[in-house]
Amino acid sequence: MSRPLYQLKAEFFKTLGHPARIRVLELLSQREHTVAAMLPEVGIEAANLSQQLAVLRRAGLVLNRKAGSTVYYSLTSPHVAELLVVARRILTGVLSGQVELLEDLRAPAGSTARPGPDTAAGER
Repeated sequence: MSRPLYQLKAEFFKTLGHPARIRVLELLSQREHTVAAMLPEVGIEAANLSQQLAVLRRAGLVLNRKAGSTVYYSLTSPHVAELLVVARRILTGVLSGQVELLEDLRAPAGSTARPGPDTAAGER
């Protein structure tokens, strides 16, 4: 019996639930990279980076190719890069809402930080 789609999606998002994996996917969204090229950008030990790449390979998000003794990594699909762009848009919206809330909290008691829909521009 196959697993429900929502369960597969949850496992997929768990795979994305590590900052190093997200950074690797961001780098690979630009172009293929070697481990050596990714190391300074990801900021983890080589062994840990190899483990993270293995997780991404098992999940089917990353593939590798050998050219001599050099191994190059790339995304299996441009949809992975699109997912990262959508995630950025979502986070931008969420953080924008938090900035507005913070501005409201910083405003003196009894005033509003910005005009509401019923307030004319310039009035507070």
